[in-house]
Amino acid sequence: MKVVLQNLTKTFPSRNKKAHADVVAVNDFTFEIPDGELIGLLGPSGCGKSTALNLICGLQAPTSGRIFFGDDDVTDLPPENRGVGLVFQNYALYPHLTVQQNILFPLQNLKGADRLSKSDMLARAHEVAALVQIDELMDRKPSELSGGQQQRVAIARALVKMPHILLLDEPLSNLDARLRLQTREELRRIQRETRITTVFVTHDQEEAMSISDMLVVMRSGVVEQIGKPQDVYDSPVNLFVAKFLGTPPINVFTGRVAGGTLYIGDDAVLDVGGVPDQAVYVGIRPEGFVLDGAGPLRCTLSRVEVMGRDVSVISTHDASANPTIRSIIDAESAVDFTAAAVRFALKPNKMFLFNRETETRILFAADDTAQGDANG
Repeated sequence: MKVVLQNLTKTFPSRNKKAHADVVAVNDFTFEIPDGELIGLLGPSGCGKSTALNLICGLQAPTSGRIFFGDDDVTDLPPENRGVGLVFQNYALYPHLTVQQNILFPLQNLKGADRLSKSDMLARAHEVAALVQIDELMDRKPSELSGGQQQRVAIARALVKMPHILLLDEPLSNLDARLRLQTREELRRIQRETRITTVFVTHDQEEAMSISDMLVVMRSGVVEQIGKPQDVYDSPVNLFVAKFLGTPPINVFTGRVAGGTLYIGDDAVLDVGGVPDQAVYVGIRPEGFVLDGAGPLRCTLSRVEVMGRDVSVISTHDASANPTIRSIIDAESAVDFTAAAVRFALKPNKMFLFNRETETRILFAADDTAQGDANG
């Protein structure tokens, strides 16, 4: 089922007695979530992503705007009548109930024509338990389960009602790194098998990029960019998006354009004909560096980290906005560990220019084709 958000806004009264302006948690959010897709709501803490999720499920009412599930306006519909499944960060399992009883609980609260027979409830519970691979744990209680198993119970409980929409609010943040990787793969598998329209809220960009069909990047209640994960990574619309996506993070330099040439410090690093003379920020992805003894960018070498399939060169530059520059190069590239400096050529499609005042993207000839439609 598709979900349509029209000019969705949510404000809260200010708690600061001296500042009477309302706090805008979600500001004029308009977006259509296609049927059967998994959408990642991504952004730092306080950006409004969880509030947006709460508006979709009905736990909070919007200050203005409308919400549609398919062609039905559900803006004023209570949460229990929206047909949504919600999975929280803390699982929220009933500790005194078994896995089976936890999964059955939503079905036991159905009333009227939606009420199922006991045999149908049990069949449905075992069906979703098998889907999330916990069918052998039905007699255990939550305290007897690992964190990953508890998360699967929470997902099964959300799925057992056959929801039209599945909403996941930071569901993996309580898991360790290895278990988080395994569980996110399981989430993607389950979503593909069920084809339930899913909204996944997270602050972890690697997590969001790995399982989402589309990304919605938010900051301070405002949608900054919407697009396919790779498109957003390759074509960020502004410096915030460029810095938020990527592990290791993008390297940012202060630079200037003069006479069609981009300078980082005193180094003339790239021809950017057509860009007016101005001060800029230069973003270079870690994979955008090519080790080259005659390269235009000269950096002071700090150390080299051998990581198996590639090498991470750690260096510094007076124009770098980061304390260090991290450049990822092929492991077969020979690096002189004893050298005082290292030189790089740069990949134009891994470089971005941003206006120094507005921090919006500045296109130059080398990245016209890479930019495409940055807003998806």
